Amino acid sequence: VQLQASGGGLVQAGGSLRLSCAASGGSSRRNAMSWFRQAPGKEWALISAISWSGGSTYYADSVKGRFAISRDKEQNTVYLQMNRLEPEDTAVYFCAALDTVRHSPGTTAQTMGSMSSAEYDYWGQGTQVTVSS
Repeated sequence: VQLQASGGGLVQAGGSLRLSCAASGGSSRRNAMSWFRQAPGKEWALISAISWSGGSTYYADSVKGRFAISRDKEQNTVYLQMNRLEPEDTAVYFCAALDTVRHSPGTTAQTMGSMSSAEYDYWGQGTQVTVSS
């Protein structure tokens, strides 16, 4: 499974960006997927997850109410709509997916929310998001 992330950029505080993660190959249409971010000097943080069906989603408290994750099964793409961005959201954002053999396709987003980055099997390249104050 290959993941291609895009959509980062520079935005003023209060603005919006939409990140995309296009999946291809393997069983990519059945992969549960998440977005992580890493800010300078900080640890990896899982900020949002979505089940393969799209039926369950998870958000970290830091982004709840501002970010929305969704997936387009036909396009095999997961999106992260980021609204009311804050300087604290500045980070490199990565999309990641779970392998459907190691992990049940029925894995819920809530379960994914408690998983560490080491448990994810496939990663996209990072996309930089910079929010100016």
